[in-house]
Amino acid sequence: MSLKSLNIPNIDFVNRRHLAMIFSAVLLIASIVSLSVQGLKLGIDFTGGTLIEVGYQQTADLEEIRGKLNAANYQGTNVQYFGSDTEVLIQLEPQQVSSAKLSSSIIHMLGEGVDIRRVEFVGPKVGEELTNDGGLAMLYALIGILIYVAFRFEYRFALGSIAALVHDVIVVLGVFSALQIEFDLTVLAAILAVIGYSLNDTIVVFDRIRENFLSTRKVDPKPIINDALNQTLSRTIMTSLTTLLVLLALFYLGGEVIHSFAGALLIGVVIGTYSSIYVASSMILALGISKADMLPSEKESKEIDARP
Repeated sequence: MSLKSLNIPNIDFVNRRHLAMIFSAVLLIASIVSLSVQGLKLGIDFTGGTLIEVGYQQTADLEEIRGKLNAANYQGTNVQYFGSDTEVLIQLEPQQVSSAKLSSSIIHMLGEGVDIRRVEFVGPKVGEELTNDGGLAMLYALIGILIYVAFRFEYRFALGSIAALVHDVIVVLGVFSALQIEFDLTVLAAILAVIGYSLNDTIVVFDRIRENFLSTRKVDPKPIINDALNQTLSRTIMTSLTTLLVLLALFYLGGEVIHSFAGALLIGVVIGTYSSIYVASSMILALGISKADMLPSEKESKEIDARP
């Protein structure tokens, strides 16, 4: 039965994979260049320092606040609005005084009519530990995924899924580097969530590819992979669209606290959807996947035959 008779699209993804690979290569090169030249704008969670949120009764003048901080010899400061033009977030490099004395000094310097809303302090050593732990968390996640997919499917599928996940992570980091969006623990959590989301899409596609290999007499992997991509396309699009609707609401209505988190997820879901269709499938095709790789071993065949 043809895909058309089942109302399934018949898009030639496989023969367009070369264009997709060029597009992915451009994204990866641009991301790596940006990360090498500009790096990430690390937040206080990783660099250490003091974060002070203050509230004004009227619109705050950021330039005036920056001028007062510079005049008081506070170097490496970052001043920005936080949610509204009466809420200001001040980030300072690690200081030699306690956070209580520092916040009192800042309030005295800014003058009357200013309320302290929040003070957070992260030591340089803690920031360094968080950086190392965050990198290890992503590394362990990728290794665990590689082992699971290799056992669940076949090693070519494992390498294809890892290639897609590394592609997604590098592109998300590249966007944050290029736009100099602050990278903090919430963004790291978002990247780990993107890894899980992208893997879920990829596993659905891989499962259908395996089913198609086992249920057809075709030996050429290209039409088999193409059919699988078309058969799972509606599910992939619907899942991504519903997820994006929630993330757009979080991005625009969730406030500054989760703005970067929602932004990272938005980028990751879009890139993850693309990579599950083009990057992962193109990788297993390049690695030479075949019908013979999907056939069960002699022991598995006997177990299947023995089932009632």
